[in-house]
Amino acid sequence: QVQLVESGGGLVQAGGSLRLSCAASGSIFSINYMGWYRQAPGKQRELVAGITSGGTTNYADSVKGRFTISRANAKNTVYLQMNSLKPEDTATYYCNVDAELEEGWTPLEYWGQGTQVTVSS
Repeated sequence: QVQLVESGGGLVQAGGSLRLSCAASGSIFSINYMGWYRQAPGKQRELVAGITSGGTTNYADSVKGRFTISRANAKNTVYLQMNSLKPEDTATYYCNVDAELEEGWTPLEYWGQGTQVTVSS
């Protein structure tokens, strides 16, 4: 099994910054894709940013130029640096990874428990 532990959420004023971290642990052979999703009350969960094992990134249009995703492969950790935060960024942020538990196995998807980000105006 894989455990994901998220940290770094909190309350910040508009224009401020936060850095989220998500560390994966367990019996992991490799992690292919790591991403961050968010869900605001009454809305569907949406992709914020993702990064492959090779470092290719993708972002939601709403966060391009403000958020940066990165990963430390040796630590099985993914980060989300969030700058110029806006009230509409308020949501619960979830870490998501695709991990191979053994070489050649089909990657399985895992979710973190979520961390709250609140941006005040």
